[in-house]
Order: sequence, then structure tokens, then C-alpha cells
Amino acid sequence: MPSTAGTLRTAQQIVSQYGLTDLDNSTFFTDSEGHFDPIGAVYRAATGETPDSFRTDVVQALALIRANAEVMNALAWISTVLPTEAPTDSTGADDHVEHISAWFTSPDFFLGRHPGEADVIEVLGRAAQAADALTAFPSQRVA
Repeated sequence: MPSTAGTLRTAQQIVSQYGLTDLDNSTFFTDSEGHFDPIGAVYRAATGETPDSFRTDVVQALALIRANAEVMNALAWISTVLPTEAPTDSTGADDHVEHISAWFTSPDFFLGRHPGEADVIEVLGRAAQAADALTAFPSQRVA
């Protein structure tokens, strides 16, 4: 199983190679032309697959995303490096999927535009770097 940082770096390559989805179709995680949104790219990087539901059925796609621990771990790292705070779900836990979706589909307050391919690749890189830096230490045990 690849490391979380490795998954995030692979997602960078996927976004670079296939491009981003059109924001008009931002309801889905990928489109018919093979473009991805950041969440779809992470899922593809972690599993090597792009289910049909990522283009057709948001509910089923979200179930697949939330059921995959590696994907959710990578999304948590992305959420951590975003400049806004993650919303919470009905249980009070951070909703990383909603956080990343809102960041991707909302114009940046300062720039007045949506995140582009370079912005997404940069965020994925920062998340990978954070995951590497904060998980590189062995567990500390009391002697």
C-alpha cells in the first residue's frame, strides 16, 4: 500500500496529465473527457480506478470515497493545508470532502478566481509534504 504522501504525489501527476473538470460540471468527480477534480484525482491515485459513478451518481461516488481509508486520509491532509477551516458533519467530525469541494468550486476571495490546475497541484504538493513531515518520525515509546 503506498504512503499517503505517495498517493498525493500521484494525484498531482493525474491532475497534470488529465487536467481538471470544468466547473460547470463540478457536481461530479470526473467528466466524460477524463478530467478530474481534486477528490477524483486522489481516489484514482489511491485505487488505480475511476468508477463510472464518478461521472453519473454522486451519492454512490461519495459512498466509495468515504469507504476508502487511504482516500479519506489523503483528503484529510489536503483539508489540513487549505487556508480555511473544515466544516463539520452531523457527528461533529471534520467533513474533508465538503471542505475540498467548497475550496475547488468557490472563487478565491483575494484572487477573484477559482483554483486552477497549478493551484490544485500546489495544494496536493503541500499536503504530501505535510504528510511526509508529520509521519516520518517513529512512534515514541516510554523506555
